[in-house]
Amino acid sequence: MGTNSVPEGLSDEVLAEIGVALFHLRRVWAKPDLMRKLREQTPCDRPLQMSNLAVVSAVTKLAPETGGEVTVGGVAERLDVDPSTASRLVGHAIDAGLVSRRPSPVDARRANLQLTDTGLRVVEAADRFRRIYLAELMADWTVEECRQFAGLLTRFTGAAARRPMDHSGIDQIFKEASAEDNPADGSP
Repeated sequence: MGTNSVPEGLSDEVLAEIGVALFHLRRVWAKPDLMRKLREQTPCDRPLQMSNLAVVSAVTKLAPETGGEVTVGGVAERLDVDPSTASRLVGHAIDAGLVSRRPSPVDARRANLQLTDTGLRVVEAADRFRRIYLAELMADWTVEECRQFAGLLTRFTGAAARRPMDHSGIDQIFKEASAEDNPADGSP
């Protein structure tokens, strides 16, 4: 992780503020209330999980992009997970009654994934709930502020996706801190 690419004039305080805001945002979005409410309203064969929402969302987005030919490989790519993980997640969504698997009309070796009626209801309810929630959060924002935020957030998440965090950088930071605490020349 290089610090040379930080825009000139960007202070540590601003970066810390962004980090804290993202931490709080993750905590807000990770609260189990949405899943609990969806479970109450959705009769599934298995308890509804957050990963089920990820799969039904991926299938929903991929269907129009692929002409309805949605594969496990497509879901893996969309969710940015390896194919074996995607296969497991899709299997759980199938077991929950949210997704069905049919032979592909294009290639008999592949499975074509489709939302069930229950899966469609779940994805529509979750998406509508999120849109209402976001609209409430930004009720006192101007339309221009909302557009700017959407653009900047999309740009930020795109950059994060293109350059995933390199955790080995933390090792270097600890080495540097240790060297500062224990100078080699023996001075305090």
